[in-house]
Amino acid sequence: MNKSYAVYGAGGFGREVMPLLLDQLDIAQELDPQIYFIDDLKDGEIINDIPVISFESFINLNTKERYITIAITNSKVREELNDKCLHYNINILNIYARNVTKLANVEIGASAILCPFVTVTSNIKIGKSFHANIYSYVAHDCIIGDYVTFAPSVKCNGNVEIDDHVYIGTGAIIKQGKENKPLKIGKGAIISAGAFVTKDVPAGVTVFGNPAIELTKENLRKRNG
Repeated sequence: MNKSYAVYGAGGFGREVMPLLLDQLDIAQELDPQIYFIDDLKDGEIINDIPVISFESFINLNTKERYITIAITNSKVREELNDKCLHYNINILNIYARNVTKLANVEIGASAILCPFVTVTSNIKIGKSFHANIYSYVAHDCIIGDYVTFAPSVKCNGNVEIDDHVYIGTGAIIKQGKENKPLKIGKGAIISAGAFVTKDVPAGVTVFGNPAIELTKENLRKRNG
């Protein structure tokens, strides 16, 4: 075997990413590549006609080149796995669906996964291991850090700065910032599903609702009446 490919993670997101990997290999006209899921807890299973093997088995394959895409939502785990792959000289793939739209002057770091119907417009800088699930978009003049995760249908409008390890839930909307005063979301913040973020979010804080406020017992009580 000359080349082996794997999706690290055989859960729901991994099963969504695998067809994107297969399609990407078809576009590149790879000849008879060896394809696997990697999941130590499911070693030996067959999922969607793809064998599941352990990471140890993958690194011990008799192959010249190894490629992995890390389909793990938890950004801290994703960072650990990224470092482990690099330690073993494994190539980490960028996965872009065929219908991803990427416009002018966009910089995206290594290990990204951009799912179907994702749009990234213009003058944008994104760090490594960015995950953008279906129908999400990033508008103009945004800066996004490392290991940031967008769930489906996240709407990140222009002039927004997002620090490392931020998680943004399904259907959340980030209001547009200003050219000289971008809206900022701090490191490790969590934006709950459906939230409408209208102002800066401090590091490590979880916000929810419309308009988004910090998730505390008191705020929950007020919102729930």
